Amino acid sequence: MRRFESRCRVQHARGRRYVAVAAVGWIVAFCLFHFELRASEQGAVYGLGRAAADADIRKYDVFIPPSGANLPPGSGTAEKGKAIYAAQCARCHGATGREGPEEPLVGGIGSLTTAKPQKTVGSYWPYATTLWDYVNRAMPFDRPGMLPPDDVYAVTAYVLQLNGIVSAADVLDANSLPKIKMPNRDGFVPDARPDTGKKH
Repeated sequence: MRRFESRCRVQHARGRRYVAVAAVGWIVAFCLFHFELRASEQGAVYGLGRAAADADIRKYDVFIPPSGANLPPGSGTAEKGKAIYAAQCARCHGATGREGPEEPLVGGIGSLTTAKPQKTVGSYWPYATTLWDYVNRAMPFDRPGMLPPDDVYAVTAYVLQLNGIVSAADVLDANSLPKIKMPNRDGFVPDARPDTGKKH
């Protein structure tokens, strides 16, 4: 009888714990839901955030297609890009673009048809213009968009030079960049689906 009573007490205690845990879960869920509903009001209450200005929107509303349309004024060479790369890019991609820890940028040309393809800027990337666009929008990883156009041209030139695509003294700008033919330019085919937009 005593064993039966002790078992009942244990089960009763466990039941109370489960109810308490469930209650806490519902309270947390309610608070999160309430916070979501009030999120739009937080700015006015606490003075956080501001409406995006036209200049802010223009800074990020830039798309550089394969044709190079919309490339901004400016220019750069691999000679200048080497120092910028060392300061802003090498910690992720390595001193020569091969070491990592992030994906390598250099090498692998001719490897895509092998059993161990290596996708890098040199071996895989189809257009130098979209490389510029990606560096401009997304790099450095922890401070995307902080490089001015001249530095983006220079870093792009340096990465291309590491891959043997341009020379150290070649000047890249809105006129010369679209003329570069990447090694894998013909390795891509247009998407024929009607909802993919116009071909650039």
